Amino acid sequence: MRDFLSATRERIIVYDGGMGATLEQFDLSLERDYRLPGRCHEALVLNRPDVIEGVHASMLEAGAEVLETDTFQASRLKLSEWGLEDHTLEINLKAAEIARRAAGEHRFVAGSIGPTGFLPASDDP
Repeated sequence: MRDFLSATRERIIVYDGGMGATLEQFDLSLERDYRLPGRCHEALVLNRPDVIEGVHASMLEAGAEVLETDTFQASRLKLSEWGLEDHTLEINLKAAEIARRAAGEHRFVAGSIGPTGFLPASDDP
């Protein structure tokens, strides 16, 4: 694998586009694909890894040199909204494996960490 910082000194590095926005364009079923009552795109790394890998491939084809993992909402706190908190490690590892496989040796992978949507209470220790 090449050194990311060295590459940034040589040229502009292009990241992929938004995974969530891209997945919204697919005809994915809550029952068949997500297997949840709502759209938690991170569940697709377990249920439809082929779809996630396909999105990564399309981003590379469009010129991306960095793939972001499908983990924007994969914190334990956020996954608990879908009852998936016990799968936090599995989802994050699988998402990283899918992105790494898709990227190959000559492209980079970056972890994606989104907000939880929760604020700490003023009385938290």
